[in-house]
Amino acid sequence: MDESNEIILQKSKRLTSVVWNYFERVRKADVCYAVCIQCNKKLSGSSNSGTTHLRNHLMRCLKRTNHDMSQLLTPKRKKKENPVTLATPISFDEGQQKDEYLRPKFDQEQHRRDEVVLSRGSGGRFSQERSQVDLARMIIMHGYPLAMVDHVGFKVFARNLQPLFEVVPNSTVEDSCMEIYMREKQRVQHTLNNLYGKINLSVEMWSSRDGANYVCLASHYIDEEWRLHRNVLNFITLDPSHTEDMLSEVIIRCLIEWRLESKLFAVTFDSFSVNEEIVLRIKDHMSQSSQILINGQLLELKSAAHLLSSLVQDCLEAMRDVIQKIRASVRYVKSSQSTQVRFNEIAQLAGINSHKLLVLDSLGNSNSTYVMLETVLEYKGAFCHLRDHDHAFDSSLTDEEWEWTRYVTSYLKLVFDIASDFSRNKFPTANVYFVEMCDFHIQLIEWCKNQDNFLSSLAANMKTKFDEYWNKCSLVLAIAAILDPRFKMKLVEYYYSKIYGSTALDRIKEVSNGVKELLDAYSMCSSIVGEDSSFSGSGLGRAMDTRDRLKGFDKFLRETSQNLNTTSDLDKYLSEPMFPRTGEFNILNYWKVHTPRYPVLSLLARDILGTPMSILAPDSTFNSGTPMIADSQSSLNPDIRQALFCAHDWLSTETEAFKSYNEPRNSTIV
Repeated sequence: MDESNEIILQKSKRLTSVVWNYFERVRKADVCYAVCIQCNKKLSGSSNSGTTHLRNHLMRCLKRTNHDMSQLLTPKRKKKENPVTLATPISFDEGQQKDEYLRPKFDQEQHRRDEVVLSRGSGGRFSQERSQVDLARMIIMHGYPLAMVDHVGFKVFARNLQPLFEVVPNSTVEDSCMEIYMREKQRVQHTLNNLYGKINLSVEMWSSRDGANYVCLASHYIDEEWRLHRNVLNFITLDPSHTEDMLSEVIIRCLIEWRLESKLFAVTFDSFSVNEEIVLRIKDHMSQSSQILINGQLLELKSAAHLLSSLVQDCLEAMRDVIQKIRASVRYVKSSQSTQVRFNEIAQLAGINSHKLLVLDSLGNSNSTYVMLETVLEYKGAFCHLRDHDHAFDSSLTDEEWEWTRYVTSYLKLVFDIASDFSRNKFPTANVYFVEMCDFHIQLIEWCKNQDNFLSSLAANMKTKFDEYWNKCSLVLAIAAILDPRFKMKLVEYYYSKIYGSTALDRIKEVSNGVKELLDAYSMCSSIVGEDSSFSGSGLGRAMDTRDRLKGFDKFLRETSQNLNTTSDLDKYLSEPMFPRTGEFNILNYWKVHTPRYPVLSLLARDILGTPMSILAPDSTFNSGTPMIADSQSSLNPDIRQALFCAHDWLSTETEAFKSYNEPRNSTIV
């Protein structure tokens, strides 16, 4: 073909269609051609010919099969309902090598472009950098493994969805995740440092299937709008040779890193074997930078859910031999269809109307063991008949073992019900725990009176562990109950009379004195803050302060009226009628509204109610062992592991917001 007299025309502003990005307009004599820059084929380029035939050619051009045709070839749409032409999908069924699909051949100029206009009607622009950040955020938010970017399936999906997106290596995604982590960490730190109230810390041990140990540190607080928050601060990988003493160093480093030494109110531990030296070291460090409230009585707390989980494990361990026989009994009944049919007939003859199915429990899941025991008890009559008439059935329980099973199942049921009450709220305030733990305390006292030596001994061991928890946490539980306007001091008086009997008045007085002493400390702190804030403005204000001849009188007035004001604030709250216990009640809304009425008491309420009295996920209460990280995270570098774990928690608010945004607008939120 003679191309000597062909002239390449500059594209005029009238050529607005995106197809002209992939054609050269050439004039030969008086005829205009459109030359495909992919295959050099000539098509009519006259302005009267339109661009439909050019689009059709590009759809058939094999050298453009890897491009997003919905972006490049879709005609301008006047109606939104017109269908969009989709990209030709990448497939491994057409005899071509995978590498050809994973490395599409872009025009060099096109490949160097940072952004390209998309014809999706939104006016958006593709950005490699933005997409790379979105990919990292997606991995963080949903806990996807970092290695997913190396999976062939992901690469195929990404190329079909957006051919301009260049899949980045694993290391680059790690860098993006770390950048997100550092940015979000600054945001969380700014929030914590500007918080007016105190901050509580929770300490929870984690593990992995390869035997590694980790510690998760999280902050818990109520903000100025009286909203309860929980933020993971650190996820530390413990050295395999670590000792318990190292835990105090980890906690202290966390306080220093986040600048929380002067803001710490209490630390809630998940383990009941925490060495006292750990708490003493933390107290000693805090005493150097801040005041420790009421001699640190509130500093060390234990998780209620971990207590319940530990008691469940104690019960099951004591019943291990009996539970093994129960498992063998269930296996025998389910060993064949004929045995199952005969067992069902026996159950009907015995008048058992239960519709529950006999199922074996799952090892490590105490909830399933509880369900198995509860179901077996309903079929007790059938199992006893089987014991007397089937000589092949050799795993039957004695009458005494049936009695043990009945009592232990009732113990487990009570714990299960308490855990269910705790799980009604994702992060319940501290006031919801007092009633449940007092009821459990009373029940433990009754169980210890059982005439059966096995059951009374089991109950005594459970009470010993409970008493350790109660000695650490009862004061905070009681104060939180007092700060619930539906109960105030009356609830403490009611339960303590049942628990302590003749010594109840002394115990009640201890709680009353504890509240007053704590409130005195808060009143003093609020006065200091008020004094500082009064003269923290302009230089003129500070100059006037130095010439104030009554400055000493103001200090004298605060000191001499301190106790009177505090007592009046507390007495005023306690003397007023209790809030009715009908309908829905939000204790945080109550204190938000009543902060002006009880200015000092509300400061205490903010910190007490925000104390994490339980730090175990509701669905994990009956699971043995510590929480475990995903296998894909256990092999990561400790820094990137911490970044992914923490950032996942910090970005979870975005996930919740996205869900809320996509809910039907006519839905009613209760």
